[in-house]
Amino acid sequence: MDYYYFTEMPYPHLPPHDEMKSMRLTLPNKLFDPKIGHQLLNRYLDEYCYADEMGLNLMVNEHRSSVVCIDVAAPLSLAILARQTKKGRLLILGNSIANRDDPIRVAEEMAMVDCISGGRVECGMVRGITYEIFAANTNPTMTNERLWEAVDMVTRAWTSHEGPFNYEGRFWHRRNVNIWPRPYQQPRPRIWVTGSNDFENLKMIAEQGHVFATFVQPYDKVRQLFDHYRSHYVDNGVPGGLAYMAFVSVAETDEEAMKGADEICWYMRTKDEPQYRNVPGYVGLEFNVKALKGAYTGRTDAVRAQGLEYLRDNHILIAGTPDSVEQQIRSLYKKVGGMDHLLMMMQCGFFSHEKTMKNIRLFTEEVMPRLKDLGPSFNHPRDSQAAE
Repeated sequence: MDYYYFTEMPYPHLPPHDEMKSMRLTLPNKLFDPKIGHQLLNRYLDEYCYADEMGLNLMVNEHRSSVVCIDVAAPLSLAILARQTKKGRLLILGNSIANRDDPIRVAEEMAMVDCISGGRVECGMVRGITYEIFAANTNPTMTNERLWEAVDMVTRAWTSHEGPFNYEGRFWHRRNVNIWPRPYQQPRPRIWVTGSNDFENLKMIAEQGHVFATFVQPYDKVRQLFDHYRSHYVDNGVPGGLAYMAFVSVAETDEEAMKGADEICWYMRTKDEPQYRNVPGYVGLEFNVKALKGAYTGRTDAVRAQGLEYLRDNHILIAGTPDSVEQQIRSLYKKVGGMDHLLMMMQCGFFSHEKTMKNIRLFTEEVMPRLKDLGPSFNHPRDSQAAE
C-alpha cells in the first residue's frame, strides 16, 4: 500500500469563529495578509519536500475563494514539487476539469509536469465541489457530463502520437490536437477520479479502469463503495486502484496525538452558508430524495457534526502512538477489504510547522516500515517507461 502526505494549505488566521458566516466564497479577502500568505505557502512547500525526503508520496489539491485551501492552482504547486522533489509519486487530486475551459490545456500541463518529474505524476480529474460552481461560474447541471468528456479528451491527447486529430464533442470542439510535450509515462499517467455516494459514476470510474478515491466517510460506507468498484473494475492496461483519505496524527502519547488531531480536524469545523452546499442540478432528483429520507447518513455534512472519538472509531481519523496508528491502519485495511493508497491529511489549521515535521517523521520512521505486508489490491508497476 502507498502512503501520500497531504495538506490543503489552509489560511487559519481569521476572525473569531462566531463572527463569520462563511469561510468560503463570501469572506472578504481583505482578511488575507499577503505577508502571512507568503510565509505559509513556502512553509507548506517545505513540508512537502521533507515528506518526500522521508519516503512519502505527495498529494495536492485546489479550491477557490476559500480559507481552507489557498492553493488555488494545484498544477503550479505540482510543477514546483516536480522540480524540488526526487522520490515520491506526485498526485494532483485534482484538476477541477469540469470547470475549466480547455481540457487540452490540462493535458499539456500534466504532460509537462510528468516530464519534469521523470514520470511521477498521478493525475486526478474531478468535478469540483458545489462551492466551485459559483467561483467558476459554471452550469451545475452539466459538470458530470463535462468531466467525462474532458477525461476522454485528455486521454486521447496523451495517447495519440501520429499527428493532429480532430475532436468533436458535446462541450468542446478542437480541430488540431497534437500536444507537445507528451507524457513521460507510457502509455499515459494514471488517472484518478473522486466520489462519495454516486454509485453510477463509480461504475464508470471502475469500467474505465481509473483509480477511485473517497474522503471523510465512515469505514462501512467506504467498504460499500470499494466493493461496488471491485465488482465493475476493468483492466485497461493502466492499473486502477482504491484510495481513501484520513486525518492522521502520530505522537509519543495518545493524549498528544489527540490534541494534534483536534488541530488538524479544524478542517471539519469550517463554516459555510447552506445555499452553496446543494446547488440545484449538481446531483439528481433521486439522490436528493433519498438524502432527505436519511439514506446518506455517512455524507460529509453528517460526519462533520461528530466528535473526535466518532471520527477515530470510524477510521476517518487515525491518531495515537506509532503502535496504535499501526493497528488502526491495519483495522481500516481489513474492514474495507483492502486498498491501494492511504491519503493522509497530516496538517491543517494551526497545526504548526514543528508538529507537522514530527508527525511526518514518526509516521515514516516508526509506522510505515511495519506495514510493508499490506499489499495493494491491484498491480501497480513502478518502473515508468521512458518516452520512445
